[in-house]
Amino acid sequence: MPAKTTKASARTKSPDPDLIEIRCPADDRFVGTVPNLGPAEVAAAAKQLREAQPEWEALGPQGRAVHMFRFLDWILDNERSLVELIQQETGKSWGDASLEITMALDLINYYAGHAEEFLADREVRSWGAAGLNKRLRVYARPYQLVGMITPWNGPLGGPMLDGIAAMMAGAAVLFKPSEFTPLTWAEATRGWVEDINAPPVIANVTGGPETGAAVVDEVDMVMFTGSPKTGRKIAARAGERLIPASLELGGKDAMIVLSDADLERASSAATWGAMMSSGQACISIERAYVEAPVYDEFVSKVTSKVKDLRQGMDAPGSFDTEIGAMVTDAQLDTVERHVEDAVAKGAKILTGGRRSSEGRFFEPTVLTGVDHSMLCMRDETFGPTLPIMKVANEQEALAMANDSSYGLNSSVWTRDSVRADRVARNIEAGAVNINDALVSTFMLPVPMSGWKDSGVGSRSGGAAGMLKFCRQQSVVAERVRLGSEPHWYPYIPWKNRLMARMARLIGARDWRRRLGLSPKTRIEDRRRKV
Repeated sequence: MPAKTTKASARTKSPDPDLIEIRCPADDRFVGTVPNLGPAEVAAAAKQLREAQPEWEALGPQGRAVHMFRFLDWILDNERSLVELIQQETGKSWGDASLEITMALDLINYYAGHAEEFLADREVRSWGAAGLNKRLRVYARPYQLVGMITPWNGPLGGPMLDGIAAMMAGAAVLFKPSEFTPLTWAEATRGWVEDINAPPVIANVTGGPETGAAVVDEVDMVMFTGSPKTGRKIAARAGERLIPASLELGGKDAMIVLSDADLERASSAATWGAMMSSGQACISIERAYVEAPVYDEFVSKVTSKVKDLRQGMDAPGSFDTEIGAMVTDAQLDTVERHVEDAVAKGAKILTGGRRSSEGRFFEPTVLTGVDHSMLCMRDETFGPTLPIMKVANEQEALAMANDSSYGLNSSVWTRDSVRADRVARNIEAGAVNINDALVSTFMLPVPMSGWKDSGVGSRSGGAAGMLKFCRQQSVVAERVRLGSEPHWYPYIPWKNRLMARMARLIGARDWRRRLGLSPKTRIEDRRRKV
């Protein structure tokens, strides 16, 4: 779930240039510090990981799963402390922060439980005359060192979304969390190495953009989640180094509500899907298109439900609020700018619309009277806002939804399954949720892919989510051992003529050509004329 890349805010500065200071977005209290590491420290960490990786790979999927399930136990044993840390460095509500534990458990159980199946050697059927005596297999061998650069909106869930799959594939992983929320993953990494005494195949390097650039320069494959602007830079550097890069970037996810939708369910989904984690998720609902006959009722229901939301960073374990704070000053400014731009161009605020005078909070906001001239409908807002646009029909809804440079997630709301499928097949996005919101991201057997500016490659998708961290190795062996292959030297006239006839017999598509009875070719005719 990508977060925008932003310059360091006041809360990440420290009097010591070698340290990054973290303060809580809700009340600016000091939470902790992490080292601001440079290229030399990143290179040293990469070297240690490379030394440890071969033994980790040699354990095999079952051996690696033993350590991964111990990590799961450690997470459960330290659940409250981890959620408190997530909450303190992000300003999330307790309920939103707790969801990251659920994600972690699901990811570990899925990939550790399926790794042996996903990584199994594949027998491939041979093809053609050259393959008659060959046994073909494909092995999945991990990239030795994978770089994982993760955003600030999911301090635990973000690294685990791809990190668990890479580790279970047999790779060592060099993590670089956001400099705005680095504490939770630093603690998780410490727990892996020190508390459960697992093999030292993960390392956590903290710092700013220079640290992230150093990671890209050290690894064999990079997975980045963040903004399109930074993603392009990483893709360019990966291209220079000839290493693969998988990029999950921003989103401007559209919700299409058709006239036969269940409005009670759709309005509840819109409220949660737009406001969860203060809208700071790439899969958040960022714009809604509603058919005219149900527009007023849908707007009324959403506005009522958004008004009832409680905002603030609640006490640990209390579940007293739904919506927490914004993580960075820059993101808070973006949300405010989008709302002000919409109002200046004629939009109406039905609820919310203001930032708090204390803490990094922005009120849950519903906007109507919006159109595509407004920033809130074009650019990624990444905040607790929901602009709702009236459309005449299904065709206009699709046209508006597809009028975007992004294409990550979306949803369609209708009681008609045929209509739902028709609309889904025409939405330009990597995922479509029918009568649901955001859930496709958590369905690990299907891919999460970004179209357009929303990314390159995909995550999850069953075996593909693990094999993306592997190199494919083809192994070709004889079924029956021969002293020599027919096509090897020396060339013998009768043997080579026989091989040519066999190739024609197998490869031609009609009997005239199989038997060599085809007429002289036009090429021969042209040569004769010349």
